[in-house]
Amino acid sequence: MKMNNRRTPVVAGAFALSATLALTACGSTGDDAGADTGGDTGEAAGTIAFLMPDLASTRYEEQDYPLFEAAVAEICGYDVLYANANASADDQQEQVNSAITQQVSAIVLDPVDTTAAASMVNTAQSNEIPIISYDRPIPDVPADYYISFDNVAIGEKIAQSLVDHLDETGAEGGVLQVNGSPTDAAAGLIRDGVTSVLEQSDYEVLAEFDTPGWQPPEAQDWVSGQITRFPDEIAGVAAANDGTGGASIAAFKSAGADLPPVTGNDAELAAIQRIVAGDQYNTISKPIQIVAEAAAEVACAFAEGEQVEPETMLFDTPSQLFEPEIVTQENLEEVIVDGGIYTVEEICTAEYAEACAELGLQ
Repeated sequence: MKMNNRRTPVVAGAFALSATLALTACGSTGDDAGADTGGDTGEAAGTIAFLMPDLASTRYEEQDYPLFEAAVAEICGYDVLYANANASADDQQEQVNSAITQQVSAIVLDPVDTTAAASMVNTAQSNEIPIISYDRPIPDVPADYYISFDNVAIGEKIAQSLVDHLDETGAEGGVLQVNGSPTDAAAGLIRDGVTSVLEQSDYEVLAEFDTPGWQPPEAQDWVSGQITRFPDEIAGVAAANDGTGGASIAAFKSAGADLPPVTGNDAELAAIQRIVAGDQYNTISKPIQIVAEAAAEVACAFAEGEQVEPETMLFDTPSQLFEPEIVTQENLEEVIVDGGIYTVEEICTAEYAEACAELGLQ
């Protein structure tokens, strides 16, 4: 593993903004900028880049970025430069290049295209800037570190939960498998987990789809076609995340077809509300705070030139993988509400008040 053993100074000046690229500096501003907020180093705080992949999943803007920024501020006082590539690998390459030009102290990257990201890792490391792969692994070139939930376990859990439910209800038919983006290695791991469970079940995979860029409209269009193709055979839908799960549900409702149990992943608020309403069967709780804070700890350590010991290795990359948790109506209150992910007030808006009351969420 290539370690950065020195603190890279931050070049003065703001990041350039363009129609397709905006890296925004957050943290110390005004007269306090450059003050001694870098922990016990006695030096001015540096800058850490936090580069996310898309806007299709609401989590990056609503959870990952603010949680990471807050954790960095508390741990090492560095500024955070944030950008979202909006599903464009080319834009993300520009964002990485811009961060390197600004001589950030570390880069946390959730890649749009995990194959294309290999060159980003090489470029950052050749400039002695440590790069941490976040949420999605980079298989071809080892990053300095990888932090995520266990994606194979995510696939296994959502599929096993679905199969158990189909068995319990005496369902007949097969399953549609709606995977994530073909350019996302994490989506491939989730797919592998789902496949391993479905292959051992009594439910045939009627058809399978890799959703370009995780885009819900793409998933909805594909599922709509399968409803026409298999009008009476779809017993369930194994969707890889809440966006594709919600899109699958929309396809059944638009077709006026009976809605089978549909899986999800990410515990987005809209998905939790769909579970309350009985439209979505399950999702995965992987509290973003856990990975965001872990990434902040590793990024701060690397920025200070410290060594970070891994818990495991994945794709030859030192890694830390957290265990996900399945969520259905049965444990939603315990995991989501008692776990502090969402409040009853956030979940039980007027549209879901009656369904919440039936579940005892009040």
